[in-house]
Amino acid sequence: MGMTMLEKILARCSDRQRVETGDVVSCRVDWAVEFDLPFARSHNRPVPNKVWDPSRIVLILDHVVPAPTVVMADGLKAARAFAKERGIKHFYPEGRQGICHQLVAELGFALPGMLLACGDSHTSASGAFNCAARGLGMMEMLYILCKGETWFEVCPTVRYVLEGQLAEGVYPRDVIHHIAGVYGEHLNQNVEYVGPGLKRLDMAARQTIATMSTELSAEFATFAFDEQTEAYLRDRAQESYSPVESDKDARFTEVRTINFDKLEPQVVMPHFVPHNVRPVGEVAGMKIDQGFIGSCANGRIEDLRVAAQILKGRSVHPDSRLIITPASTQVAIDAAKEGLIEIFLRAGAVFTNPTCGACNGGHMGLIGAGERCLTSSTRNFKGRMGSKDAEILMASPATVAASAVAGVICDPRTTNQERNAGR
Repeated sequence: MGMTMLEKILARCSDRQRVETGDVVSCRVDWAVEFDLPFARSHNRPVPNKVWDPSRIVLILDHVVPAPTVVMADGLKAARAFAKERGIKHFYPEGRQGICHQLVAELGFALPGMLLACGDSHTSASGAFNCAARGLGMMEMLYILCKGETWFEVCPTVRYVLEGQLAEGVYPRDVIHHIAGVYGEHLNQNVEYVGPGLKRLDMAARQTIATMSTELSAEFATFAFDEQTEAYLRDRAQESYSPVESDKDARFTEVRTINFDKLEPQVVMPHFVPHNVRPVGEVAGMKIDQGFIGSCANGRIEDLRVAAQILKGRSVHPDSRLIITPASTQVAIDAAKEGLIEIFLRAGAVFTNPTCGACNGGHMGLIGAGERCLTSSTRNFKGRMGSKDAEILMASPATVAASAVAGVICDPRTTNQERNAGR
């Protein structure tokens, strides 16, 4: 019996010829990525005097930057001291920052065939690059920083075969929302994405789907390697790499086909994701107080271009507000070069510095009691973006932008039709 992509990576990292479902394996980590929040919570976790390998650790200040509180200011100060005192080679503080998953992509740390560990739950984002990437808790990350290894149970894998082409107004975010709505939770399962539809998904699109696979409760999410992956990494990769592909006789729990041609814009309703998704037409007209475009799921330049296309020449509704947060400094630079920032500001949106910001309820966009936010960020739990008495709904950047203009949830395809008609 053959192995899946993930099984091959875990076998390599554990020095085994093969692994299979049910095995528990101790693995060497290729890259360990840490971020700012654990340093602000240092009373819960000691800081190691010595690290495993300073050249294999990436430290990024991203979640709450610049510091909005004294506690966070002290945490960022501790992170800077840690990087200097432990000789961390790859350190990205304020001014060089970006959301950790975006930076590891831009800078070529997330590589095919490798194992990447990070303290953030949406580390599955790096699976877009044929990489085994997993979010782990603070104490497990402490062990990794000290020892460079961790353990995993080898879970079964669900394979998604992607086919067809997305229609205008339908985006990768709608793909993963559709999967969550139809198939629900993938607890104690891995997911892998393959098929001819990959050719019509750029790397940003794959990152979106891989990121949001965390909201399926998937253990790992991996994409097949192809010429697009290779082209993206050509001038970025930190080192040589070896792609993996699933064997023809690999064992999958289930193989499911997703036909892009049949999809329409989707909206995730408040408080949870699995089996809680509705077509945009069913919730159109629902008032929103805030729109948010950003996060590791949808804060890339490709997402900002979509938003700008909708917002150009229009204004955010007076009863609503729109916050746009780029995923990295490079994304912000690109947006400035392309004139997108001016479009956002003229439309009445707020454009922020790169950070997780409102996504994790850190700062720059929290919502109050009784408010409703439509967001392209990663999570819609109660209290995630502010008050526990608020509602968070999730959609694509296009749906968020169009809805911010209307002041109510609306179908972005209608907005595009109006634009094409010259109205």
